[in-house]
Amino acid sequence: MRRVAAAVAILACADTLVAAELTASSKIDSVVVFPSGAEVRRLARVKLEAGEHTILFADLPQQAVEGSIRVEGKATGPLEIGAIDVRRVSVPRIDPEVAASKRKRIENEIERLKDERALHQATQQAAEARKSFLANLVQLPTRTPQAVAAGAAGREDWAQVLGLIAQEMPAAQKAVLEAGVRIRDIDRKIRDLEQQLRAEGPPMLERTEVKVFLAARAPLEADLTVRYQVPEASWGALYDARLWTGSRAAPPKLTLTRRASITQRTAEPWENVTLSLSTSRPAAGAAAPDLKPIIVDFPPERPPTAMPASPPQATARRMAPGGEAGATRDIKEAPAPMEEAIERRAEADVTAFQAVFAIPGRLSVANTGEAKRVQIEEIEMEPALTVRAVPRLDPRAFLYARFTLPKAAPYLAGQVSLFRDRTLVGNGRLPQLSAGEEHELGFGPDDAVRVKHVVVEEKRGESGLISAMRTDTRSYRMTIRSLHERPIAFSVRDQVPVAGNQDIKVELIGRTPPTRRDVDDRRGVLAWEDKLAPDEERVIEFGYRITWPSGKSIVFGR
Repeated sequence: MRRVAAAVAILACADTLVAAELTASSKIDSVVVFPSGAEVRRLARVKLEAGEHTILFADLPQQAVEGSIRVEGKATGPLEIGAIDVRRVSVPRIDPEVAASKRKRIENEIERLKDERALHQATQQAAEARKSFLANLVQLPTRTPQAVAAGAAGREDWAQVLGLIAQEMPAAQKAVLEAGVRIRDIDRKIRDLEQQLRAEGPPMLERTEVKVFLAARAPLEADLTVRYQVPEASWGALYDARLWTGSRAAPPKLTLTRRASITQRTAEPWENVTLSLSTSRPAAGAAAPDLKPIIVDFPPERPPTAMPASPPQATARRMAPGGEAGATRDIKEAPAPMEEAIERRAEADVTAFQAVFAIPGRLSVANTGEAKRVQIEEIEMEPALTVRAVPRLDPRAFLYARFTLPKAAPYLAGQVSLFRDRTLVGNGRLPQLSAGEEHELGFGPDDAVRVKHVVVEEKRGESGLISAMRTDTRSYRMTIRSLHERPIAFSVRDQVPVAGNQDIKVELIGRTPPTRRDVDDRRGVLAWEDKLAPDEERVIEFGYRITWPSGKSIVFGR
């Protein structure tokens, strides 16, 4: 008896230790958005008895990247997280998109036609009843002859009844026929719609289902966190650059406002979530590409065959980087050596170009692809102003502001709206920049600076007695004048031709040598740079002389 009681007790304990599968209801609590993709964090609270349990999360989107799914948790007692199973399932769709779908419209039309058929059927039944009543009235005189023999008044009443029957019977018959025709048409439409409905199939939605196996040593409450990545989300950088040009007493000031434009189509709305923006790119790859050896060789000799020779362009090919080397497609290459497959491992990517911006408060982002714009930060800097002119091409000078980014997070590439003294002057683009890097932005024409470009001389001739050489000499004069109240830096740019042959010589002439040559690594581009005092004018005189053999001609090209 003691053994039996012990066995019963053990079975009772086993029943308490093994619990049924529990479906957990989770909600999105926070999202980290990357320039491409996002990481979603769902929270769920469960109450568990002692023993092993299976928790089912059935509300993850189909886009959830399987390898990114992680489950974490905190509990009021000892809790162990075991295996995690992931699979794709199909579930019926009940969202507003389905309500407006073609299938729903067909179902609504079938329901309307059935209601209309019931009305016509009721009309037909009423007309049939009226026909039966009229038919009974026709037979009434033969059934009660004593009433007809009662007198003339009775005969007149029966005459009126028979006249009414003759008048109403065709109308009742017509109502029966019309109702039957309408019912027949409605039945045909319903059959067609039901056939379309079968072709549409049930409205299903692909979802990701996650099963988590837990072991609790005692009754407890646990907060479980499910984290996963989705691809159909992104954020892009937007900037406002507001320049105050200053005055005689106040220096210029530049305010750079960083914003973000967030979009997502992840099949689930982000409602009242904590939002963070990360500059890292989880899906951009973890390693640099490998370079393949480039081998140049003569094509192997072919044995003589009776086959017709291949066209010349097919017998040999030039080898290009990344393409086939030397031989034609007709030659079989030796098989590449087999290598052992290795399992890809996750790598931490922590560099100066990564940062996470926590957006204050909670936000909602619809899964329709519409952009949600938020502000990230705003910084103020004291820029260096410069006017730049290319008078050969444009008689205007343009204002530029050069600044150095503070020691902060990296700046992603994005569109920048340019304001000068509270006026929008245009749009530009900010490249990706790191902390402490210098950059400059253009803020439109500067009307307080005047520039001119004048052709002083254009002359062609020949020189030399034994070996005659031809020459082309051109001289220019450029002037720049500042009407600003403060000194301002200037950069005037022009260019000279670049010789494309060793027999052509290009010589720079003029009284004003340039400050820089080959500006921004562009051959032949010259720059004259300095500062202009208020109401000061500078004159730049320069030119070039081209010399080449007399028996040849030159052309100018790009």
